[in-house]
Parts: sequence; structure tokens; C-alpha cells
Amino acid sequence: MVGMGWFMCMMMIVCVISCGAAVPAKFEELYRSSWAMDHCVNDGEVTRLKLDNFSGAGFESRSKYLFGKVSIQIKLVEGDSAGTVTAFYMSSEGSNHNEFDYEFLGNKTGEPYVVQTNVYVNGVGNREQRLNLWFDPTTEFHTYSILWSKRSVVFMVDETPIRVHKNLEDKGIPFAKDQAMGVYSSIWNADDWATQGGLVKTDWSHAPFVASYKGFQIDACEVPTTSDLSKCSGDQRFWWDEPTVSELNLHQNHQLIWVRANHMIYDYCFDATRFPVTPLECQHHRHL
Repeated sequence: MVGMGWFMCMMMIVCVISCGAAVPAKFEELYRSSWAMDHCVNDGEVTRLKLDNFSGAGFESRSKYLFGKVSIQIKLVEGDSAGTVTAFYMSSEGSNHNEFDYEFLGNKTGEPYVVQTNVYVNGVGNREQRLNLWFDPTTEFHTYSILWSKRSVVFMVDETPIRVHKNLEDKGIPFAKDQAMGVYSSIWNADDWATQGGLVKTDWSHAPFVASYKGFQIDACEVPTTSDLSKCSGDQRFWWDEPTVSELNLHQNHQLIWVRANHMIYDYCFDATRFPVTPLECQHHRHL
């Protein structure tokens, strides 16, 4: 029994270290430019998206996925980035699409960078949360991840959970589980809303605005076609289906509580102006 306990402990340690730790790939192995190709520059290890007063830019994954973990290392726009938005997200297609968003909202020099997350299910979003990052994301690369399982969607920054969106279908609340998603990133001008609600406009004298990317990782179930999900949605179990992975452990719960207490600046669940009636999922989530 002692030997079995030691073995199980070692297996849990191996899983914590290796589950979801896909080997970084080259940009062109997983992604391709999706628009403004001359504004997407792949320079060996690092890919850069450029925004100027002519165009923004974007890239997309070559495949679609149903459940798994996607991660990317990003160094955000330096200096005065007010009015710009850099996005990293997963999305399906169509008017009833599902989507998991990171949107990094540009700022005036010296002010904290704001990251906004959002979740769309069957075409319905309006689930924004915003927080100030606890580091300067413009001076070096940081890892942003989405872990998507049948139980939840977890947003992570440098492996620290910042948001958990749980599957509450047993409460009659739809969950994103039956549409394959691509992985995307883009940079564009959104000075009508991005910085201080649109009060601060983009200063084009600071263009081009550049976001840099490396460490491209996708450890997810790739679907043959968007209409054939059987490979990923059947009885087969993947590492992200294990409760020890798809549920936060005690340390991760403490991390999430710390993030929410010290860095969250907006949560739709507590916006009575927009939602006089508290959204149903907010009544059941402990952490959103």
C-alpha cells in the first residue's frame, strides 16, 4: 500500500508538470496569417503583428479543436498604446458561435494594462470581466492560456487562473461543448471604446504599434471537420477530462481569489445598471 501510494503521488506530480505542457511549435506549423499579411511578420522564433493608420493584422490556427489547452506567449505593445486592442481568443463560426476571449486594452504610458475576458455561448456574450495585470506585459513575454474541458473554461496568465467559467447545464445554462473552435489573435484600432471608454484616442504618431508572439502551444483534440466531432466528444477520455486537471486545486483556488481581490476592476455579475436582474450563471458560480 505504501508503494502504491508513492506511485500515485509520483503520477500526480508528473501530470502537474507535463499535462498540457505541449512542446512549443513554429508559428507556421500551427498558424497562418488571416488578414493584412504584410503586417504579420514571422522572424524565426518570434512573430509580430503590426498596427498602423492603414491596417491592423491577425492570424488564425490551421486546424479547429474541441476541448484542450492552447497557450501563447505575448509581449504587448510598448509605450503609449491607448486606443489599441490586442486579442487572443478561441472561436467557432456562425451567428450562434461560441467564443473565449482575451482582449488587452491599450493604455497611456505609465498606466496599468487592462485585460478583458469574455465568454460567448450560442452567440450570446456580455460576460465581460476586466483586471489590471500585476506586471508590465510590455517588457517581456508572458504566457496566456485557455483550458477548455467538458467541465469548465479556465483562463490563465503564467499558469495563474484569472477566471473560471463552469459548465452549469444542470442548472439550465448552456455551455460551449458542441462547436469546434479555431484559435486566433489580432491587433486593431478600437479607440471608440478601448481606453477609458473611448475618451483617450489613438496617437498615430507612435505607430506602428507592435505585439510580439512566441511559444506557440496547442494540446487539444483536433477535429477532422467542423461537422465531425466524434473523435473529441465521445467516450474517450483525455488528460483535460481528469478531475484533478479540470477542477482547480486548493493552491489554484487561492490564486484566483487573490487575483479577484487585488486586480479585478470590473465584473459583469455586479453591474446592476447593465443587468438589473443578476444573470443566472452569476447566481451559481463561486468564481466567474
